[in-house]
Amino acid sequence: MDFNPGRSCVMHVDLNSCFAAIEQQANPSLRGRPVVVAAYVTSNGCILAASIEAKKLGIRTGMKVEEGKTLCPDLKVLPADPPKYRAVHLELKKLLSSYTDCLYPKSIDEFVLDLQGYPVLESKSMFEVAKEIKQRLKSEVGEALTVSIGISTNRYLAKVASNLHKPDGLTEINQDNYLAIYSKLKLTDLTGIKARSAVRLNSVGIYSVLDFCHSPLWKIKAAFHSICGYYWYLRLHGYEIDDFQTFQKSYGNSYALPKPFFKPEDLSPIVSKLVEKTGSRLRRSGNLAKGVHLAISFKDGTFWHKSATCEKFIFDSRDIYQEIIKLLKQANPQKPVGSIAVSVFNLVENKQLQLEMFTDVEKKLKLTLAIDEINNRWGDFVVSSARMHGTEKYVPDRIGFGSLG
Repeated sequence: MDFNPGRSCVMHVDLNSCFAAIEQQANPSLRGRPVVVAAYVTSNGCILAASIEAKKLGIRTGMKVEEGKTLCPDLKVLPADPPKYRAVHLELKKLLSSYTDCLYPKSIDEFVLDLQGYPVLESKSMFEVAKEIKQRLKSEVGEALTVSIGISTNRYLAKVASNLHKPDGLTEINQDNYLAIYSKLKLTDLTGIKARSAVRLNSVGIYSVLDFCHSPLWKIKAAFHSICGYYWYLRLHGYEIDDFQTFQKSYGNSYALPKPFFKPEDLSPIVSKLVEKTGSRLRRSGNLAKGVHLAISFKDGTFWHKSATCEKFIFDSRDIYQEIIKLLKQANPQKPVGSIAVSVFNLVENKQLQLEMFTDVEKKLKLTLAIDEINNRWGDFVVSSARMHGTEKYVPDRIGFGSLG
């Protein structure tokens, strides 16, 4: 199969060193200095993001703070500030949406744009649009911020291209240069190909990205033993196969406890806050849930978890809390808890609520959504359950990897 000869109209925009760069934008005295954002600023805290300066010293996401300070004793360590990062996400989204309606946020720091058929390409090339976005980012959002941009004929290769020349890169993969670019990549340089997939490919004689691209379809299918082989065949040749929105199967939140709680009265306020975050995400997605799940990891390394199916579809955090508390009572922890996680599953789209005899469901939904709107505008948990009082130091706000908040 030849590479897709069509015009490159897909763009992947990746905000470089997202959390750390936003902190440098907010505080000019941090610019040019090695900075990291960590889950906790203590020695065992996990580094969530490293500035470009810190990365040059070998400091990476996932390291402990003490490891980072070993590499750089003057390393500036900051706690995460999610509202600040969400604000920049929304500003960048607003900027990018001026070019196309086909804008897809992939995470807090990544966007995909499809510009095919849009007026902007009648007068400008994709490279010109990309350079304009970089300039507007600095003038309209923050001068300390940079993005790496990848351009190609499909989403996957645009993502690959965005990773090739960080930070502040701009790269296109097309029919004229794809072989030259593939020749410089290892299999594991491809997004989605980890060590196990590489071993599968090796087993059929595919050892490089060039091998992968040149291999006949039957050989790639033999490596993956599924339709995935066909998808990879199309992706590497520039054809779109990822143009869909993945349906979320569940929503949840977890937290590692800083203190060894085990009494239900100590754990229930923490559960309440985790449930509020989970319920908010569920409603934002426009879904209802029929199942709940509670998982508890204990300090001694043991684990307990259980799921339950609800009698009706639920959306209100109060209802989710009642179901989770039933599971917590069944768990009846008698030893220190290390971490706790709650989630909802069996999701359906909230197209029509089932009416109940003793509850005004529509009124309940309107009230819940009104509270969500207040919290979205003025800050998370401005209006919240009294049970959550005093939990700020135990369950701080977080943005997970690959999440929009």
